[in-house]
Amino acid sequence: MQYIQLTKENLESEHICCAISNNKDIQVSSKKAWLSERFDEGLVFLKSEERGKCFIEYIPAENAWNPIDAEGYMYIDCLWVSGSLKGHGYSTDLLNECIKDSKNKGRIGLCILSSAKKKPFLADPKYLKYKGFEVCDEASNGIQLWYLPFEKDAPKPQFKPCAKTPHTDEKGYVLYYTSQCPFNAKYVPIVEQTAKEQGVPFKAVHITDKQTAQSAPTPITTYALFCDGEYLTNEQMNDKKFIKLISR
Repeated sequence: MQYIQLTKENLESEHICCAISNNKDIQVSSKKAWLSERFDEGLVFLKSEERGKCFIEYIPAENAWNPIDAEGYMYIDCLWVSGSLKGHGYSTDLLNECIKDSKNKGRIGLCILSSAKKKPFLADPKYLKYKGFEVCDEASNGIQLWYLPFEKDAPKPQFKPCAKTPHTDEKGYVLYYTSQCPFNAKYVPIVEQTAKEQGVPFKAVHITDKQTAQSAPTPITTYALFCDGEYLTNEQMNDKKFIKLISR
């Protein structure tokens, strides 16, 4: 497998594995705009040259859009291999490249979000454990911060206090999200419209800057849905899923 690193120079011509379509698709354009603004902050997006979901995205933890204290670490936004590309060792290839690059850049380890049991859009805890990662912190909603230190005495990353107990003071459904996930550009407006049609109070909070993301009341900022202040899920909703959720 050959891999390609996205840059400002090739971003327009290359596909992004998490949303494979043309640049006129709102999902693609929003994700590419978000990536373009992150490259100067050290973000790396490494993908397979084949069309398919096979990529890793990572950034120095100081610039991560998550409320974590992990100075000196590299934060993995996403490591995703699926479909026909699974089972060929590509995830190991990508992770090894991230480790190599992070060490070359003087980073002291890697960190990534997961959970005790596999959740949608989060790293598989079984895979992380197999690769030597360990849990270094956990929020009250079960979202965990895992780390892979390059040295035994490296300090452990941790969630900031604002994210340890995910909660909002607002009634109704409240969604915190960023443009890091391309699906949000398409489906958040759909859920907003569905909530309106169903007469359900719904507020979407689009996080558009690093500072706000790093002080968010949730360890997951790509997609975090609350109801009456309590955290519900990080799973992206479409109209059918949301109707099913509110009917429970």
